[in-house]
Amino acid sequence: MRTYVLTVFDKSGEKLLDESFEAASNDEAKKIGQAKLDEEGYNEHTHRCVSPDAKLILFHR
Repeated sequence: MRTYVLTVFDKSGEKLLDESFEAASNDEAKKIGQAKLDEEGYNEHTHRCVSPDAKLILFHR
């Protein structure tokens, strides 16, 4: 398992969510990250999910 980081920002740049989670692959991490965004209602906020090797898995501006 690898550790991914999901971060959500508001328009002023303040972090609304900064959470780590584990996933077996980038595809699984993308699904988990999207589910967390749906759950918290942050789909339309600026967000990113990065892999342990700093690749963007999810991004919305």
